[in-house]
Amino acid sequence: MAHLPTSVPTNFSTTAVNKDHNSTNGTDCPLEKSEEWMAIYIWLIAVLGIVFNVFVLTVFYLHKKAFTVAEIYLSNLAAADLVLVSCLPFWAVNATHNYKWPFGDHLCRLVNLGINMNACCSIYFLVLIVMDRYVALVHPLSHDRFRRPKFAKLCCLLVWGFGLLLGVPILYFREVKGHHCHINYPNDTIHLLCEGILIIFKFILPISIITWCTVKIIQALKNRSVEGLNTQQNTDHKATTLVLVVLVAFLICWVPFHLIKILVSLQAVEILKGCDLQAILHICNQIFTYLAFFNSVLNPILYIIVGKNFQKKVQELFSQQSIRRTTILSLTSTRSNLISSVRANDVC
Repeated sequence: MAHLPTSVPTNFSTTAVNKDHNSTNGTDCPLEKSEEWMAIYIWLIAVLGIVFNVFVLTVFYLHKKAFTVAEIYLSNLAAADLVLVSCLPFWAVNATHNYKWPFGDHLCRLVNLGINMNACCSIYFLVLIVMDRYVALVHPLSHDRFRRPKFAKLCCLLVWGFGLLLGVPILYFREVKGHHCHINYPNDTIHLLCEGILIIFKFILPISIITWCTVKIIQALKNRSVEGLNTQQNTDHKATTLVLVVLVAFLICWVPFHLIKILVSLQAVEILKGCDLQAILHICNQIFTYLAFFNSVLNPILYIIVGKNFQKKVQELFSQQSIRRTTILSLTSTRSNLISSVRANDVC
């Protein structure tokens, strides 16, 4: 069997079925090692992603107003992105060691569980966001029943649990073998079964739901633009614009990754063969994997640029902090004046 080399980004790719890894030099197609710029790029994504997503979560949680349903979903999406990028430094170090995993078997499993689980959670939080917009615009009479904070929090809890469930194959089959952190399926049947289930539930199903809801949302927006917008409809339109921009960014970043992963899985079980094809998949797998990672950096930027409500929250938060600092300084000054006055009276 032709195996993908250990230099392929193994955080997502299903590199090799658990056969003799030491014998891969004889029949495998030779591929070049990943260059050092890859580790630098991973570090850049990790640092920017952590800073931006912490900023988004700070704005949401420190703002004085209660969370709306959309903000509950967006904050959970930011949390999923934050966990994902927080796992990337391990892979940056791994890349600098020529993909020889230095952190042991337990972190090999847990780090990849964190990445895969939160990649799954991200797309389902996006599903919830799009469905929320769908209900608000297409079925406004059902608005109050389905758009309650308690219902939203329950949905988020279910998404986290579902992401953990889909991460079980990562937790079970990942291991350090030959100094490399691989996902090692025992045979081709289990390989195709696990990857097929993951592709269906992490790509085909959510993308289908998102596509259908988005089409309905766009149709509703067109009808409203013909009828003319009132104040509430204008607010919904702004919120929907942010959702659609985040959705487009997500699709651009993640669809190529999932498509190339299908081809990588078929190549790993020798349904697709050839050294030229393996070389192309090797390059595309690296490019599209780290393009997918970049989405966790892009989302917070889009909130700031496109999200009018988020911009308003940032301004209000800074105003609150400014007023708080002014109040503290005023109280401190008053206290100092009182102390000075008391001391002056004592001297007299």
